[in-house]
Amino acid sequence: MAEAYIVDVIRTAGGKRKGALASVHPADLGATVLNALVARTGIDPAAVEDVIMGCVTPGGEQSFAFGRNVVLASKLPDSVPAVTIDRQCGSSQQALHFAAQAVMSGTQDLVIAAGAESMTRVPMLSNMTLYGQAGIGEGPWPPSIRKRYGVDEFSQFFGAQAVADKYGLDREAMDGFALESHRKAVQAIETGAFDREIVPIETVDGLFTRDEGVRADASMEALAALKTLTPTGTITAGNASQMTDGASGALLASEAAVRRFGLSPIGRIVNLTVTAGDPVIMLEEPIAATERALSRAGMTLDQIDLFEVNEAFASIPMAWLKATGADPAKLNVNGGAIALGHPLGASGTKLMATLVHALRAQGKRYGLQTMCEGGGIANVTIVEAL
Repeated sequence: MAEAYIVDVIRTAGGKRKGALASVHPADLGATVLNALVARTGIDPAAVEDVIMGCVTPGGEQSFAFGRNVVLASKLPDSVPAVTIDRQCGSSQQALHFAAQAVMSGTQDLVIAAGAESMTRVPMLSNMTLYGQAGIGEGPWPPSIRKRYGVDEFSQFFGAQAVADKYGLDREAMDGFALESHRKAVQAIETGAFDREIVPIETVDGLFTRDEGVRADASMEALAALKTLTPTGTITAGNASQMTDGASGALLASEAAVRRFGLSPIGRIVNLTVTAGDPVIMLEEPIAATERALSRAGMTLDQIDLFEVNEAFASIPMAWLKATGADPAKLNVNGGAIALGHPLGASGTKLMATLVHALRAQGKRYGLQTMCEGGGIANVTIVEAL
């Protein structure tokens, strides 16, 4: 099968909800990434054959063909098509999979996979809750689904707590993991580890270039003082990901396009896997997906140099570590979503940006990225740094 190459993969810095990026329309968030990919790679923007845009809440300012609006807000010509996809938190990781599959099939030669989410301007779940408040419909789960699974709703918060309980992860351990996420992110910022992957974005207050949610003053005492989400639970806002505004994207190219345009790829796609399991516990699926991805790639865990496992909640990467036996020193080496934020539809290619640039900076070869997703789905991408 033909190869798919990552020519470049980048992201904006993460803005806290109602923070530095609150003034930026989500289409302009995405357009910033498209413009930067074209500028950094030197590609003719008219040569881009498709833009696949991840977005988890396609309502309000993120509605009405959001991907297309991102293209129209960018410097790409209006001859470039676009599509919006929703695979929950894995939306832009799936965008990357679709882009790579298009390239590997020979259907297209140059495709941008991206994601954008303003959790300030289009609040999480608002495309569901506003309908409920207006008395329209009965929600996304019909009686047939609720009866089949014996629940009234599917909740990521329930899933995160269920995973913590199943794997014996207590509050102190999860708070400790969260603290380490902040510490690693602080070190990454101080050493310039993110400089290559972050592109500046214009705001009303000037250029924004630094992840806003990272806390250099984080402590176990401060984390311990936070209330749990449920009276008997162990999940808190401190050991969960931050609501964040941001965008990210990658330019995928075929070998023919690499030659034709004189491109210098920084990565090669090794494996693309997606699996699904129990929608009630929901967030445990990265474990099974990782096992399948390694098997399909003919690789073992110890061949992977770095891992990015999305920190939707501390319990998820911690359970993943416990189940797989992976080396924790290889996991989320520059911090994760607990410190850096989780801009939903942008997080997939955001993590890929961090992974590929970290591999190259450390002179390492293989990376594995996985993401827990609503509905009990998980994507895994294995990449080789070049």
